[in-house]
Amino acid sequence: MDENGLNVHCRPHLTQGPHTSGEKKARMGTRKKVHTFVRVRPTEDFAHEMIKYGDDNKSIDIHFKKDIRRGVVNNQQTDWSFKLDGVLHDASQDLVYETVARDVISQAFDGYNGTIMCYGQTGAGKTYTMMGITENFKHRGILPRALQQVFKMIEERPTHAITVRISYLEIYNENLFDLLCTLPYVGPSVTPMSIVENPQGVFVKGLSVHLTSQEEDAFNLLFEGETNRILASHTMNKNSSRSHSIFTIYMEAHSRTLSDEKFITSKINLVDLAGSERLGKTGSDGRVQKEATYINKSLSFLEQAIIALGDQKRDHIPFRQCKLTHALKDSLGGNCNLVLVTNIYGEAAQLEETLSSLRFANRMKLVMTEPSINEKYDAERMVKNLEKELALLKQELAIHDSLANRTLVTYDPMDEIQISEINSQVRRYLDGTLDEIDIINLRQIQEVFNQFRVILSQQEQDVEAALRRKYTLIDKNDFAAISAVHKAGIVDVDGHLVGEPDGQSFGLGVIPYSSKPGKKPKSKKIKDQISSSARKEGASSPVSGKDFEMSSISKTQLILSSKDGDTKDMLSRDRETSSIEPVSSDSPKEESRPPRPGTPPTKPVAFEDFKNERGSEINRIFKENKSILNERKKKASEITQRINAIKKEIDSTKEALENQKTLRETEGEYEKKGLRIIDEEEFLLIVKLKDLKKQYRHEYQELRDLRAEVQYCQHLVDQCRHRLLTGGLVGEVRKDP
Repeated sequence: MDENGLNVHCRPHLTQGPHTSGEKKARMGTRKKVHTFVRVRPTEDFAHEMIKYGDDNKSIDIHFKKDIRRGVVNNQQTDWSFKLDGVLHDASQDLVYETVARDVISQAFDGYNGTIMCYGQTGAGKTYTMMGITENFKHRGILPRALQQVFKMIEERPTHAITVRISYLEIYNENLFDLLCTLPYVGPSVTPMSIVENPQGVFVKGLSVHLTSQEEDAFNLLFEGETNRILASHTMNKNSSRSHSIFTIYMEAHSRTLSDEKFITSKINLVDLAGSERLGKTGSDGRVQKEATYINKSLSFLEQAIIALGDQKRDHIPFRQCKLTHALKDSLGGNCNLVLVTNIYGEAAQLEETLSSLRFANRMKLVMTEPSINEKYDAERMVKNLEKELALLKQELAIHDSLANRTLVTYDPMDEIQISEINSQVRRYLDGTLDEIDIINLRQIQEVFNQFRVILSQQEQDVEAALRRKYTLIDKNDFAAISAVHKAGIVDVDGHLVGEPDGQSFGLGVIPYSSKPGKKPKSKKIKDQISSSARKEGASSPVSGKDFEMSSISKTQLILSSKDGDTKDMLSRDRETSSIEPVSSDSPKEESRPPRPGTPPTKPVAFEDFKNERGSEINRIFKENKSILNERKKKASEITQRINAIKKEIDSTKEALENQKTLRETEGEYEKKGLRIIDEEEFLLIVKLKDLKKQYRHEYQELRDLRAEVQYCQHLVDQCRHRLLTGGLVGEVRKDP
C-alpha cells in the first residue's frame, strides 16, 4: 500500500547496495560520496518506452519524444542517462530498509552521524517510504524500522550504557515548530525557536529533546509528532504533507567494563521533505497555494546548496537562505553518512517532474562527506581517574623508597622554607664553605638549578649597577657624540682613552698636542659631561669586565665619568650643530683648527678618491655590468607577468570547462555508438585550453633561459663589486642580447 492508500504488489527487483557493510566501515574517516537511490512508484500506466532501467539496476534512462510543433530543425535533447547507487522498482518496504538504512543505523553505534532523506514530487511516495502505514505492520517505513533496530542493538551490547534521546522538528512556511510540544510534561516555550551554531555543530534552540529507554516510549513520541503534522488535500495527493519534518535520534554510549573517560556520541536525522508541486497540475488555491509556494522556495534553496557543495571550488555555501538548509547544515556535506532516496512517478504525464527529481539526485552524487567518529571526554570521570592514578603512583614510590632506605623523600611541592634553605646551600657552595649538596629527589635538583639561576641573575644586576656608577657607553653610530669626544681630546681616532692613567704608572692612548707636562688635563670635566649625556640617552653598560672590554672595542666607546659638568653643554651644542647644519671643509671653525698631521682620510672619502683615480676603469666596468643586469631583470619581470596572465586564463578556461562537464553530467550524458557526445562550446574550450598550455610552456622555457642569464650577470656584478673594494680587475659582461 502506498502513501495514498493504494495496494502495492511488491516483488524484489534490486539486490543489496553497491558496498557491503565491511567495505563501508573500512572507508570511514575518509571523504566519500553521497549514496543516492531512486524508488519508482508502482503504477498500471508505466511508461515503458520512455523510462528504462539498466541491467545492473544502478542506472535509469529517460527518453522524450520530439515535439513536432517545433518544426523540422529541432535540436531538443531527447535522451538522458542517470547513474545511481540503486534503482528500487517494485521493491518491498523490507528490501528498501535493508538497502538504504540498515548500515547507516549500525554505524551510528560506532560513533558516526547519519542522515536519510526522502525527496521527490508530491504524491510520489516519500512519506510512505519514510513512515509507511500504521494499519499494516509489514508496510511500516524506514523510521519505525530504524527505532526497532536501535533498541535491538542496544540489547545486543550489554557492555555499554547507551542513552537514547529523541526530537521531532517541523518546518512549515519557514517557521519552526516542535511536534512534541503537546506532551503534558513539556511546558510552553518562552523564547521563539531558532537555529544556533556552535563548535559542536548546529542545533535548534527551544526544541524539546526527550529521553527514552524503551522502544514503546519511542514509538509513542513518533505517533504524537505525526498527529501534529500539517496535511492537506489536492488533486495529486489526498494526504499531502505541507511541511518538512526532521526526526532526530541522539545516542550516547559509555563503556560499562572500562573506566575510560572517553565516550562516543552520534546523531541520526530522518528527513521527510514536502513534495515539489506544479500549481497547474495540483489545482491548489488559497492556503494550500501559499504552502506550495513556501515548499517550492525551500526546495529550490536546497538544490542551490547542493550545487554549491558539489562544486569543489566554491568557498561559500548558502546554508542560511532558508530554515531547511540551515537546520541540515551538519548533514549536507559534513561529518555524516548521507543517503538520499528520490521518489519518482513512472507515468508519462509526470515525466518532466521525474526528470527534475533525477537531476537533483545526480547533483547530490557530486557532494562529498567526511564521516568521522564523534569521541568526547567526560571531565568528571577524567578527574577521578587521574586522582586514582596519582594515588597509586604515590603508593608505588613509597614502597620503592622504603626498600631503598630513602625515608626522607617527599613528593609534595616545596614550601618557602625549603626553597630558602636550598638558596642558602647554593650560596655556601659558591663561597666554598660547603663542599657538596646532598641530592634527595628530583624536585630538589630542579630547585637547586633554579636557585643557581636566581643567584647568577642577581650578580649580573650588581655588576651592571657598579659599572653604571663608574662608566658609560657611547654608541659608535652616534657620530655627534664621537665628534665631540674627538674634539675634546678624550679619545684618539682608534677609540682609545687619552692621557688617563690606568693605575700602573703609564697613560692610555696618545696625549693630545695641547697638553703640556705639569698641567692637569681638562678631560675629566668633559668625560663627566659625556657620561651624563649618554646616560640620559639610555646607553647600556656591560655586565662583566670581559664583556666590557669586548664591547668597548667592537661597538661602543667607553668613557670614564667624573663629577664635573662643564662639557655637557658643549656636547649638546655639537650634536645640534651636526644634526642641523653639516660643517663644511672651508668653514672658519675648521680653518682655525687645522687637521692633525698624519691623520688619514675617512673611508668614504678614500673610497671615492679610489673610484675617480686608480679604480676608474673598475668602476666603469661595474656600472656597465649592473646596467646589463637590470635590463635582464626587467625583461624577466615582463615575461613573468605574461606567464601569470596566461596561467590566469588557463584557470578560468578550466573552470568554464568543468562547469560544462558538470552541466552535461547533471542534465544526463548522451552517447551514440559508444562515443560520448559533447556540444560545440565545450569543444572550443578544450581547443583553447590546449593552445594556452602550449603558449605557457613556450614562455616558461624562455623565462628559464633568461633566469640563467640573470644568475650569470649577478655573479659577475658581485665579482666586480668585490674587485672594486679590494682594488683588483674584472672582466666585462657580454652585451649581446
